[in-house]
Amino acid sequence: MTALRAGWARGLAELRQSFTNGPELFSHLLWPGLMVAVLFFVRDVSFGGLPLAALALPGILGMNAATGMISMSQQLTADREDGTLLRAKATPHGMPAYLVGKVISVSGGVLADLVIFLVPAVFLVDGLRIGPGSWPTLAWVLALGLVATLPLGAVLGSLFPSARAQGLVQLPFMAVIGISGVFYPLTALPAWLQVIGQLFPIYWMGLGMRSALLPDSAVAVEVGESWRHLEIAGVLGAWAVLGLLLAPVVLRRMARRESGSGVAARRERALRRVG
Repeated sequence: MTALRAGWARGLAELRQSFTNGPELFSHLLWPGLMVAVLFFVRDVSFGGLPLAALALPGILGMNAATGMISMSQQLTADREDGTLLRAKATPHGMPAYLVGKVISVSGGVLADLVIFLVPAVFLVDGLRIGPGSWPTLAWVLALGLVATLPLGAVLGSLFPSARAQGLVQLPFMAVIGISGVFYPLTALPAWLQVIGQLFPIYWMGLGMRSALLPDSAVAVEVGESWRHLEIAGVLGAWAVLGLLLAPVVLRRMARRESGSGVAARRERALRRVG
């Protein structure tokens, strides 16, 4: 309980700081703003008799939620590099509190970004079905999607020794987005890419959100012409179990290797790059 209380307080403080710091506030607004612009430019395009913007909006919601994995990875790597993680390790209940705090701050940031995107988007896009029945499906898909992706972000953050190496994560992530049916239905891709796209959680998060926000007729352009709620829960649940099993092991190993000399050496390398 001590770790949970400390982690909750830490997470809320980090979340509050992210909206009072200029660069971080800009990052909260930039991506949702770009996605709203994308919907604006495709608002008159249709696919399968449905507005492409309406098909893309739920997929973008799922993609934005999945970016919490990248944010978790980047923050963990940065905290490891500047010694924050070492200080957490040296305090009682420090590591559990640190991880709880990161989950709170990253999840809160993701939810805020989704609201920033969704509020203007629903007024811009026609063909959505938003009502009381939409919110329960959105809630369980989002919650399960975050559980499926945030532990994987912690694993990635533990594997990379420096913030510069995080660039190696960005390109594969963008490739997965491209084959996950975010901006257009997965059925528009070749069959072999459809199979690969369905292996990753981004597609299933987008599918779940489309099932909540789109009319029943939109299911005709989906794989198998079904919303496949059981498959959504199964795939996201499998990714969640995998992440929750791997993350504690990888984080413990990484924390054991942390030392003052290691932090000093990384800082020295960073200063040499700047110099």
